[in-house]
Amino acid sequence: MIENAFYTPEVQGAYQLHALGGFDLEEGGRIPDLRLAYATYGELSPSKDNAILIPTWFSGTHATWEQTYIGPGRALDPSRWFIVVVNQIGNGLCTSPHNTDGEIAMSRFPRVRIGDDVRAQQQLAAELFGIERWALVVGGSMGAQQTYEWAVRFPDRVLRAAPIAGTAQNTPHDFLFTRSLMDAITSDPGWNGGEYRSHTDVADGLRRHADIWAVLGLSTEFWKTEYWRTIEIPDVTWSTFEEFQERFVQATFLAMDPNALLTMGWKWQRGDVTRFTGGDLAGALGRITAKTFVMPIDEDMFFPVRDCAAEQALIPGSELRVLPSIAGHFGLFGFEKTYLDEVDRNLTELLEARV
Repeated sequence: MIENAFYTPEVQGAYQLHALGGFDLEEGGRIPDLRLAYATYGELSPSKDNAILIPTWFSGTHATWEQTYIGPGRALDPSRWFIVVVNQIGNGLCTSPHNTDGEIAMSRFPRVRIGDDVRAQQQLAAELFGIERWALVVGGSMGAQQTYEWAVRFPDRVLRAAPIAGTAQNTPHDFLFTRSLMDAITSDPGWNGGEYRSHTDVADGLRRHADIWAVLGLSTEFWKTEYWRTIEIPDVTWSTFEEFQERFVQATFLAMDPNALLTMGWKWQRGDVTRFTGGDLAGALGRITAKTFVMPIDEDMFFPVRDCAAEQALIPGSELRVLPSIAGHFGLFGFEKTYLDEVDRNLTELLEARV
């Protein structure tokens, strides 16, 4: 077990752990004692009809949703809704390679799929809260993959769905992009098959990983217009784009455990709802009964609008709602008020829609 301060309540904010016990995985492995990290906001109504589920994205935790999307007067208002943010398996807070002792630790951690996350979330919701149906499932990026999985796997349990900046079936481009991220980490001489003493032993690999994110995670317009100058972080400054890359993007990923990133990356590569329908995307998305707003980001370079729109056209009664962000995929971090206002507008409309 490796200690990492990034995955503590002092950094991530308060969260709770729920033990699901032994959990069989779709790839054939097993986690002997799966623990899910989650945070809740608001109160569950007596009829349990005000529950919203938010699954997390690659490298992300509940903290970003808490700080960026949830609050009074927002669409995700805890005074009205009971919001459950569940961290994905392997993200560093839930059961993950670096916090697991014994035979499944580190590089021996089993393969986890998006479907495993969704089944685990369903079990958590039933055991802790008795929730049988979500008023809304909403998530960004890998959270969007889980949102689609929920809507396809459990159509009777999802009234509304809002996948943001993500697809139901991962594309070859995304598969290759994610492989580049993973190769960057494992190319570090300190990697040594995944058995390292500290995540700082593979710092060069994590920096290369971050540099790839800077190329595709942030848009060409973000860099060309020097939008990075408008971003403010307490106690951190930059005057050049190279300093921004070092002090924001690299610093973000240098704090993380590489095996957690690799676990999530493998899962991301294989997100695909057509596993239910023998490869038939139209058949899979046709199972969705939830009122669905598909919300791509206009400058996103690896979940482009055209890919999301093609899937949206296959979902009965769905709508395409394009979000504006010069930051591209990193727009999910909420750098721009115009982006956040549009998210709130769309989610408010969706939550008010009769289903």
